[in-house]
Amino acid sequence: RLLGLPGGNKYGVQGERKVPVLQTNNGPGLTGLMTIAAHLVRQARKDQLLGSTAEEKAVVQQWLEYRVTRVNGGSSKEDTRTILKDLNMHLEDKVYLAGNIFTLADILMYYGLHHIMVDLTVQEKEKYLNVSRWFNHIQHYPGVRQHLSDVVFIKNRLYTNAH
Repeated sequence: RLLGLPGGNKYGVQGERKVPVLQTNNGPGLTGLMTIAAHLVRQARKDQLLGSTAEEKAVVQQWLEYRVTRVNGGSSKEDTRTILKDLNMHLEDKVYLAGNIFTLADILMYYGLHHIMVDLTVQEKEKYLNVSRWFNHIQHYPGVRQHLSDVVFIKNRLYTNAH
């Protein structure tokens, strides 16, 4: 819906790992989250979501791969901590994953992290402050959240670094 595409595509999953599948009206089905998402972005003629420069495109691709290999693959508490730590460091001086532009990487990472962010305590959200700031920004980006619940972030920090 975010891309403004008409309905008609059939979505499903296949296999034990529930790999996404898109059956298009013309041609063979497409398999895999990154492949389907990039196809839909191009179909909607919103190529800027894939990055504008060669470097931005590479960074978007990098985060899409991270989403599929690390976020989808991560299941332990240790995996989750590593993911949040990686993202927190990366987002320290950035508004979005690819720097200063909103991309497909932000959208798919948001959907991949939603179930994790919902379960974080207030203290954990503060520990990963850059992730929390980014996540809150993305969930309020027009058209992104859709059916997902709003994750609440407090406005004032409970703890400071002062001793």
